[in-house]
Amino acid sequence: MADLFDAFASTGTVLAEHGSPVIELVGARKTYRTGSIEFEALRGIDLRIEQGEYVAIMGPSGSGKSTLMNIIGCLDTLTEGDYRLAGDDIAELDEIDLAQIRNLRIGFVFQQFHLLPALSAWRNVELPLMYRQVPVGERRARAAAALERVGLGDRVANRPGELSGGQQQRVAVARALVGEPDLLLADEPTGNLDSQSTADVLGLLDELHQQGRTIVLITHELEVAQHARRIVWVRDGLIQSDEVIDR
Repeated sequence: MADLFDAFASTGTVLAEHGSPVIELVGARKTYRTGSIEFEALRGIDLRIEQGEYVAIMGPSGSGKSTLMNIIGCLDTLTEGDYRLAGDDIAELDEIDLAQIRNLRIGFVFQQFHLLPALSAWRNVELPLMYRQVPVGERRARAAAALERVGLGDRVANRPGELSGGQQQRVAVARALVGEPDLLLADEPTGNLDSQSTADVLGLLDELHQQGRTIVLITHELEVAQHARRIVWVRDGLIQSDEVIDR
């Protein structure tokens, strides 16, 4: 494991050096068991997402898209199959290893903002860096820069309750970006937003994609998914279609 985490610590270099896809799933299966009852949420998915792609994953309730997101985000593990993140095999890592990978390699944006109400914007954004034991001065500077990047450079001292829903989601995006992850994973990021805030956040994701960020967006809204450059439809635990959107 030491070699794996030494590579992970050098953010931004692994993909460039090895040319590996950010995500590579082969024969991915996930079975949940409750007593004698089994439910196969993923039934053998093959999926490859390259560096710099912007991919939306869609599907109805019970399709397996949430399970797929949990696997991609290292929030759950496969029952069978292989998963490589930035070229490294992580399909059978334990919870401690997965937690380290989530902190080092993946930036999460959820429907619920998950901001701590008592903390200012910059203190919320610096949290991932605290877990990495980044020195105080460096993490404050990086948090401020991340907030500037999402258009909130003048709101660094505001607490979540003093911000609009769209601004809170921008803080969440800044927090996801502050560690310079290989992958930005957004789960229904506009689900709690009004139309203007939705447009603002999707515009921000568009900008991040144009800057070369790899984005995987989980959504049930076609209008939101169409901001991506590729849409993967999931149904009954399988990929039903995988189409590139022409611009």
